Amino acid sequence: MHQGGCFCGAVRYTVTGAPFNSTLCHCTMCRRASGAPAVAWFSVPREALQFVAGGPAYYASSPGHRRGFCASCGTQLTFEDAQFAGELDITTASLDDPERIPPHDHTYTHSRLAWLQLADSLPRYLRTRREGARELP
Repeated sequence: MHQGGCFCGAVRYTVTGAPFNSTLCHCTMCRRASGAPAVAWFSVPREALQFVAGGPAYYASSPGHRRGFCASCGTQLTFEDAQFAGELDITTASLDDPERIPPHDHTYTHSRLAWLQLADSLPRYLRTRREGARELP
């Protein structure tokens, strides 16, 4: 089990089950939504996430995509893609112990900021891992 929440503590959650698709996303939407050069995410089956205090507010960041965040402090918490209705993504850094779920790859590196140098040997995908096309480290 994993636990986490927002910066101010108004929203708390638990995650059961095994996380998958742990990534560091470099897409423009994630960068703009977080104000950071990249965002670490992991996926879980939708039923594996339970809010135990408060709950997120939501907005549609683009057609078919919804982001959840704390309405009090603004911490980005979740991402949902209508194409994958049975799963959702959770921001890794909102975990109480984000070290437990490190990223296994980089996604959307085609939009990576040029000044952000990647010093790891993780696989790099120009877009999604489903689309294939890998960038060399």
